[in-house]
Amino acid sequence: MTTVTASTSLRRLYFTRFAFALIWAGALVATASSLSPITIALLVLYPLFDGVAAVIDARSSKEKGPTLSLYANIAVSWLTAAGLAVAASSGIPAVLRVWGAWAIVSGVTQLAVGVIRRNLGGHWPMILSGGISTVAGASFILQAGQEGASLLNLAGYATLGGLFFLASAVRLGRATRGR
Repeated sequence: MTTVTASTSLRRLYFTRFAFALIWAGALVATASSLSPITIALLVLYPLFDGVAAVIDARSSKEKGPTLSLYANIAVSWLTAAGLAVAASSGIPAVLRVWGAWAIVSGVTQLAVGVIRRNLGGHWPMILSGGISTVAGASFILQAGQEGASLLNLAGYATLGGLFFLASAVRLGRATRGR
């Protein structure tokens, strides 16, 4: 697979991740007041989708050598989905702790992948997003210990992450066209 083909494939994936994040965030906002079965399903769905996206990413960029970080992200995302399903029975603070730990680990892996692929163009937003995800994860863990902990910040996290994927997709398009 050529660099242009890999960039085109990643660009498509990033546009898909952007759309998913916005739709997911809207659905979470609509249900975040409690841990209803729909809310729990949404919480579990997000890291499952992230893991599937990492699988697609690894397959589409074999020539660039899918990094160990991508494979770690797949495993961590899918374990997080199971962890969120279990944590939901203990309440919102437990969910925030699991989500926060996942945001930290996935942020570090996203940062690593972005640094490794920076020569493709378009990965600076992913590098920034990885750093922000790490900080956000720590804030979710801290929020879990406070009264009135809420799931609404997770929707903001997903929206911001989606915007970073959109920025990467746009930058990859420019890099592919040589701008």
